[in-house]
Amino acid sequence: MDFLVLGISFILILIGAELFTNGIEWFGRKLELAEGAVGSVLAAVGTALPETMIPIIAIGFAHGEDTNEIGVGAILGAPFMLATLAMFVTGLAVLWQARRRAEGDVMPVDSAVLSLDIRTFGISYAIAIGAAFLPLEPAWPKLVVAAVLLLIYAGYVRRHFEADPDVDATDLAPLRFRHLDRRRLPGAPPRLRIVNLQVLAALGLIVFGAIEFVDAVEHVAHTIGVSEVLLALVVAPIATELPEKFNSVIWVRQGKDTLAMGNITGAMVFQASIPTVVALVLAPGAWVIAPGSYVAFASAGMAFLSTAAIFIPMARRGRLTGRGLLIGGLFYVVYLGIVVAAVLH
Repeated sequence: MDFLVLGISFILILIGAELFTNGIEWFGRKLELAEGAVGSVLAAVGTALPETMIPIIAIGFAHGEDTNEIGVGAILGAPFMLATLAMFVTGLAVLWQARRRAEGDVMPVDSAVLSLDIRTFGISYAIAIGAAFLPLEPAWPKLVVAAVLLLIYAGYVRRHFEADPDVDATDLAPLRFRHLDRRRLPGAPPRLRIVNLQVLAALGLIVFGAIEFVDAVEHVAHTIGVSEVLLALVVAPIATELPEKFNSVIWVRQGKDTLAMGNITGAMVFQASIPTVVALVLAPGAWVIAPGSYVAFASAGMAFLSTAAIFIPMARRGRLTGRGLLIGGLFYVVYLGIVVAAVLH
């Protein structure tokens, strides 16, 4: 029964994420926000929402003995999966389309946009992981780190809004709830109230699915005798980051490589900042590197190594290739081996 609930909660989270991404893009369009900001920031936040809701629900609202550990595992698992598995899947999509692309497996991305993302991710995540070395008492230094992370992310968002005012986003997908707008003339855009309705419905699905997921993870972990942290670290991000992977594959097929990569790298920046703030503020005692959390925090090292292996060559050569993204899969397999060894130990 727990596995059934786990599967249903995954589906609800993913449906909610797809509705949210679609709705938030229309929300930005209706408010005449910069198109580049809507695509690279709001879309990244939308697709990152499922894995963000899990630690928020686990740490802030659930009441089990291990919910804080589940939340920390989910927070650490998200950047790791984005930097490894999501890169690998995107690389496969590029190679699959290489024969139909004039550039082959070379991705004509805006290196300035991706460089900003990766640089901000590296700084934010290094600060976040550094906070795990702080002593448990007093707790105020971790609150200072949380404030710094929020300021960094706010500055990052501002730079994207200022730098990309003219990005083309004319092929916005139709609003999923458009048929509910009976006053809409044929071919006319949906009204803002219908857009808001879709966004709120999506948030409801995501929150409900996240609550059920946290409960199911606890029950399954106790049943099979596996650490909740490891389940949350490996299982949850694979499912909840499907929106990033799915969107990136779609954009690769459409030849929009900057959007495909920006969706992932923008989510990496978000995950290194906002969910970590939740842990630092609501569960500072759980955000600590100590016996029992070494395997979980080792995922951060893998995320850094994979990111460096993929994007340092891009900075040196001035180009990114689908083949280069495949290295993310290697780091994923290595870490999976570490997790399996820890579980069997």
